[in-house]
Amino acid sequence: MTARPPSDHHSESELSPTFRPARASGSVPVEPGKPVPGRRTPPAPAPAPSAATPSAPRSGEPAPSATAAPSAAPDGAAALAARPLDGGDRERLLSGTHHDPHGLLGAHPVEDGVLFRTLRPFAHGVSVVAKDLRGELNDDGDGFFSGVLPLRAVPEYTLQVRYGDAPDGDVTEVHDPYRFLPAIGELDLHLIGEGRHEQLWKALGAQPMTHQGVTGTRFTVWAPNARGVRVTGDFNFWDGTSMPMRSLGSTGVWELFVPGIGEGALYKFDIARPDGSHTVRADPMARRTEVPPATASIVTEAHHEWQDQEWLAHRADRPVHEAPFSVYEMHLASWRPGLTYRQLAVQLPGYVKDLGFTHVELMPVAEHPFGGSWGYQVTGFYAPTSRMGTPDDFRFLVDALHKEGIGVIVDWVPAHFPKDEWALARFDGYPLYEPGDPQRAEHPDWGTLEFDYGRTEVRNFLVANAVYWCEEFHIDGLRVDAVASMLYLDYSREDGQWSPNQYGGRENLDAVSFLQEMNATVYRRCPGVVTIAEESTAWNGVTRATDIVGPDGFGGLGFGLKWNMGWMHDSLDYISKEPVHRKYHHGEMTFSMVYAYSENYVLPISHDEVVHGKGALVSKMPGDWWQQRANQRAYLGFMWAHPGKQLLFMGQEFAQGAEWSESHGPDWWLLDPSYSAEADHRGVRDLVRDLNTVYRDTPALWERDTAPDGFEWVDGDAGEDNVFAFLRFDADGAPLLAVSHFSPVVRHNYRLGVPDRYAAWTEVLNTDGLRYGGSDVLNPEPLKPESVGAHGRPASIQLTLPPLATVWLRPA
Repeated sequence: MTARPPSDHHSESELSPTFRPARASGSVPVEPGKPVPGRRTPPAPAPAPSAATPSAPRSGEPAPSATAAPSAAPDGAAALAARPLDGGDRERLLSGTHHDPHGLLGAHPVEDGVLFRTLRPFAHGVSVVAKDLRGELNDDGDGFFSGVLPLRAVPEYTLQVRYGDAPDGDVTEVHDPYRFLPAIGELDLHLIGEGRHEQLWKALGAQPMTHQGVTGTRFTVWAPNARGVRVTGDFNFWDGTSMPMRSLGSTGVWELFVPGIGEGALYKFDIARPDGSHTVRADPMARRTEVPPATASIVTEAHHEWQDQEWLAHRADRPVHEAPFSVYEMHLASWRPGLTYRQLAVQLPGYVKDLGFTHVELMPVAEHPFGGSWGYQVTGFYAPTSRMGTPDDFRFLVDALHKEGIGVIVDWVPAHFPKDEWALARFDGYPLYEPGDPQRAEHPDWGTLEFDYGRTEVRNFLVANAVYWCEEFHIDGLRVDAVASMLYLDYSREDGQWSPNQYGGRENLDAVSFLQEMNATVYRRCPGVVTIAEESTAWNGVTRATDIVGPDGFGGLGFGLKWNMGWMHDSLDYISKEPVHRKYHHGEMTFSMVYAYSENYVLPISHDEVVHGKGALVSKMPGDWWQQRANQRAYLGFMWAHPGKQLLFMGQEFAQGAEWSESHGPDWWLLDPSYSAEADHRGVRDLVRDLNTVYRDTPALWERDTAPDGFEWVDGDAGEDNVFAFLRFDADGAPLLAVSHFSPVVRHNYRLGVPDRYAAWTEVLNTDGLRYGGSDVLNPEPLKPESVGAHGRPASIQLTLPPLATVWLRPA
């Protein structure tokens, strides 16, 4: 072996004055030279114990010396042989079931100097290098190398590892992972144990760092039931034998700092289950993953330099329920199939800004193995999907949207996770992230597992995950999926398939507590972020503050907004009816105002309503092609005027006729000028743009969305005419009059009562406009009130109602 180039010399005082054999390190010798399947047989077996070899000492007795080896010279000679490892320790290290490998591997002071031991199953020779001192370690078999060097104290050292049989074979100089102290602090471990580590991703997972002056990656994982954990990756040929992790007490956390490993390295955790079998798992805290179907985790760091400081500084200036909020919901991977995050950053912000939406909502972007789940079956809760690029690429996209004044909401899925054997299910051999009771663990609808919200570490995993997306990716909102399935113990379960809570009720008290904690934490840490619940029941207080107890005895869940699923179902049922039958369903459009102020609502026409046989929005409409588009335009006008925020799924903004499919996304060809019906689709898109423009410029449509005095019916009982007329008011009392007419006839001189303090009313939007594809029946001149009482008001106006249209008017 080539001697290491000279550097600073050891002083004579660093070497032991008398070079004696090493202290015995164990009591039970192993069978020398016995090969382990899958490993090479060493060139020479470890020396077998002889009658002259002292037996292991009993507790409290002095350790005898090991058999002597040739004296170690300052450079290049063999070290003294150390007594073989205790057989049990040796086997536990080889089988990956040892809880404290650092106690046996690495460098340890002994009576005769410093004992060095390493486990390198593919190596043919290992030397210790400390400044200009180099000593060849003895080959103990099965990949173990050990020896004693005449040093007074443990030095900073490296290992020269030789691969290949030739004396001058491939030699690699590396730092020994087992010479380092734990790279995670006591405070981190304390917070993890309490379930209160709000930046958990900085304590667990793979963290590139400089530790004790050496660059590398700290690997940490929570696996409290494991007998042992090893790091395996492309840096050790996917054989974790040489990299067992240490258990850090009762926290259930395992840790190993691996020098020389940095960004881009692939890794997993090899976990020894309680029964001794092994499972290889992706990192639950991985911040980057391979592109599916590959499943390895990737070491990564954030390097993106954010440019959205002004956006963040003013994001919290106005409470979201008192601000304009219209959302373009989209499936990022299929909006423009094949585009990367950075390519999307070129096209998406301009498109959304042109249409006037205030926010985009991204269906789940966390990593998921099956694209057909649309991201709702998550395996990588901390990793943006690698299908479109790196985490920094995703940051670049968010930054680009913020530069155009567009907020970013992501769908977040803490309700369940899939059963993939390389992910979270029975992670360390026992149920860990899921409840131990199979009835509680199984999600009855999706073939997935529910989270154990009663376990502090699991709650911490999820609460920190919500914070992670907001802090690390500057996300402005979290739309929480499937909240109802979390809240009820009997959700989709028959009698006998669930057990009541401690009070005999059906509420999942642990889930309630988790949601309250999550919302309180996000709102405290991330000013201006909004959380939105997809909650399909009448649970009381979804958007009520967590410290305000309602009549059901629960504090509010603490969400900022809630999807109004009732409005969505009722209004779509109404609009799908032929106009001649709509008068029998008139109440379906007015019923929402009975409960409109019970929560802070979003009115969603989401992906769920335009997929799986439900048809696109325009396809739900009755009549011929002209009437279908007119119905959709009138419906959108009604929706944008109704109290609550708006959400529209991609493709519906230009009346796509086919339902959505993740395999090809929106039918953009409908907007190709060479297509004969392009004007029909472009007209609907132009209407959406104008709806958003007038909406943002009219505080009456959003400023008092959650206040009953921001709304008044003018006529909610005109079922025979299929007419709905109401007023919206801003904080200063300035009104907007919205009239929706869902009959395919023109109604002239239609009288509506209005406030008498305004001299005239002018039309600011009419969905029947010619540029939208309508018949252009308008009210072009200001409408002056007459002293004719109507609808309980002393003054009224007469206007023309276009066929299948919504008209907005405000004081001239």
